[in-house]
Amino acid sequence: MIDTDELVRRNAGFADRGSYAGLGLMPGGGLTVIGCVDPRVDPTGVLGLDLGEAAVIRNVGGRVTPATLRTLGMLAKVVQARTGGSGPGIGHYAVLHHTDCGITDLAAFPDLLAEYFEVPAADLPARAVTDPRAAVRADVGILKGALRPGVLVTGLVYDVATGLVDVVVPGVPGDA
Repeated sequence: MIDTDELVRRNAGFADRGSYAGLGLMPGGGLTVIGCVDPRVDPTGVLGLDLGEAAVIRNVGGRVTPATLRTLGMLAKVVQARTGGSGPGIGHYAVLHHTDCGITDLAAFPDLLAEYFEVPAADLPARAVTDPRAAVRADVGILKGALRPGVLVTGLVYDVATGLVDVVVPGVPGDA
């Protein structure tokens, strides 16, 4: 187990190497990735992103939940406050799900999932918890409905066995 002393030691090395001083708050690549907390699926590594290119939001299953949408709304306000504008410009959102996801094990706990998605248990089939491709399509649809027109939304599924990403929903502008 990595304890607190080890974390502090590692942080000192990080600070000695210059940390990330000089990186801006806004993602240089105009990309926001919504992905899973699974340690095998770090979106920056999986997608070959450099530090500062993307904002990354991670949760159980990489799902677009009401909490995810609230987070995106708060991020838009941060951009608005920092830039003095009306919010972020046209950007790209990538929903990244993966094979062998632990959220599939939660299908046996519909009450827990209903609470997570903030929906009645009867609506859970539409969330496609056990099928990552169907789930990414469902989440892209939710995200498109919540974003301004013109924002690109892509749906990807990462295969943990091969290391490859499958484009399930090509990046097309949202129509909300």
